[in-house]
Amino acid sequence: MQLRLHIWRQAGPSAEGMLKTYDIGNVSEHMSFLEMLDVLNEELMLKGEEPVAFDHDCREGICGTCGMVINGRPHGPASRTTACQLHMRSFKDGDEIYIEPWRASAFPVVKDLVVDRTSLDRIIQKGGFVSVNTGNALDGNTLPVSKIDADLAMDAASCIGCGACVAACPNASAMLFTAAKIGHLGMLPQGQAERSTRAMRMVLHMDAEGFGGCSNQYECEAACPKGISVDWIARMNRDFVKSSVVGRE
Repeated sequence: MQLRLHIWRQAGPSAEGMLKTYDIGNVSEHMSFLEMLDVLNEELMLKGEEPVAFDHDCREGICGTCGMVINGRPHGPASRTTACQLHMRSFKDGDEIYIEPWRASAFPVVKDLVVDRTSLDRIIQKGGFVSVNTGNALDGNTLPVSKIDADLAMDAASCIGCGACVAACPNASAMLFTAAKIGHLGMLPQGQAERSTRAMRMVLHMDAEGFGGCSNQYECEAACPKGISVDWIARMNRDFVKSSVVGRE
């Protein structure tokens, strides 16, 4: 395939960015999207030009680092797919592809397609864990957990923290990410002791990081590569309100 790529280039956080056009040929439909970018970078380096900076690690849809907006959609046109799992068979010969970084004030651009997503890590640090001392490790079946609760906890825990929900939201809200991280612990017996305070701490810090509020656009659920439901946001809101009421007593 022959493709024309329009890629956001930005030398640094304070530099002015712009879309730059590149033509690339001999693209196999069996390549992943990131492999196609690897080929482009090899060509750029052979010409003595600066390669395009983009995040990647596992390239298996697990780590969540390969975030980029492809033709206006986080992770590209395929649903339930990360950019590293997207294959070039999703495009056709002669296509023009626009590639941009996540757009959110809480995700400042580091370089080109790389953004600083440590704001998500700081939300986790405010309560995305169980700090209650439970003593030594217990046998797996010591604390009974219903099949329904276990399955729901695993659904929420599948969040890879890629930030696609933020990039897709018109308000750049991190509500789906935060709700998933709160929810999977709240479904388990080990997480009950801190359930309400966890919601309070994490939501307040999410706001402090500069993420927007949820306005029920549902774009987050549509963009999530793991298909996490917005139902978790409703559950988080209930926990937050409960914590607010208890805190005033």
